[in-house]
Amino acid sequence: PVERRDADGIATVTLAAPETLNALSSAMLQALADTFADIADDNSLRVVILRAEGKAFSAGHDLKEVQACRSAADGGRAELAALFDRCSALMQAVTALPQPVIAAVQGVATAAGCQLACSCDLIVASETARFGVNGINLGLFCSTPMVAVTRRIAPSAAFELLTTGEFLSAPRAHALGLVNRLADPMSLDAEALILARAIAAKDPAAIRLGKRAFQAQMGLPLAQAYALTSQVMVGNALLPDTD
Repeated sequence: PVERRDADGIATVTLAAPETLNALSSAMLQALADTFADIADDNSLRVVILRAEGKAFSAGHDLKEVQACRSAADGGRAELAALFDRCSALMQAVTALPQPVIAAVQGVATAAGCQLACSCDLIVASETARFGVNGINLGLFCSTPMVAVTRRIAPSAAFELLTTGEFLSAPRAHALGLVNRLADPMSLDAEALILARAIAAKDPAAIRLGKRAFQAQMGLPLAQAYALTSQVMVGNALLPDTD
């Protein structure tokens, strides 16, 4: 369900299951985890683009798979816990990837699909894309997607989405800071590639170091954030390719 193409230091990873709206089934989660693990170990890669085929970026968890879990003796508690843990591990792996990750969102990104997009470092979206954490419409509050969404937009805006189940248009998502760049639907891949090439042109050691520092300092008290990033600056300044 996942395809990968590498060129010029950029890995393009494609969710290739349009017939399921690129649902995050167990097979999809495993394929993505394996793909990102391989990319993390490849020092020749500087940037990752995560894109999708079809009309949806990802519709979230495979609801048929979720429903099937309920037939277990415990009502599905163990299987559901394992599924959500596996999904959460994937989202953290995306965040921890040494290379910056750009989500190129062409259509609907909902529930765990929105979580996946928001777990990426940057989002380039088609002007016709939509974002939502719509589980509440089925009686399921999107608690794990909430983690990624609340790290991209204001808590009040995130809570409104979580409690109403409404979709966020790409222009509104851009205004709220969830989306970095908007693109004409026909030029989405080109716009994502322009951004990827701009990052790939920079010193990769500094970018990798900077991404780790960016993630580490968020949420720290001010003094701790400066203490951490001061040490990062020292290490960066001593890199052989730093002017």
